[in-house]
Amino acid sequence: MSSGPYTYVTLSMRPGSEPHLAISFYTPGLRVSAGMLFNDPRPYLEIRSRDADLHISTTGAGPVTRADLDTAREIFNAAARYLADCERLHAEQSATDQATPGAA
Repeated sequence: MSSGPYTYVTLSMRPGSEPHLAISFYTPGLRVSAGMLFNDPRPYLEIRSRDADLHISTTGAGPVTRADLDTAREIFNAAARYLADCERLHAEQSATDQATPGAA
């Protein structure tokens, strides 16, 4: 079962625990960008939809730390895996659509 594109945002606040925010993007309408802030030179990564924005930058908005480098590598590797999985599934779906008479 699939539905139309959407963005799902939840905020959980439990007594005695830190608040937890979750954002799930299920939409082709994403905009992804990265760059450097000018006034306080530090890198940022931004993922936006019409419903929500996600911004990632250095720890405490300060100098780049070893942990920031590790996080950036994790993001890079996860994005490469996501791309590879999307390309593989798209190719498989395209092959199935071509083999199915009447498929759009």
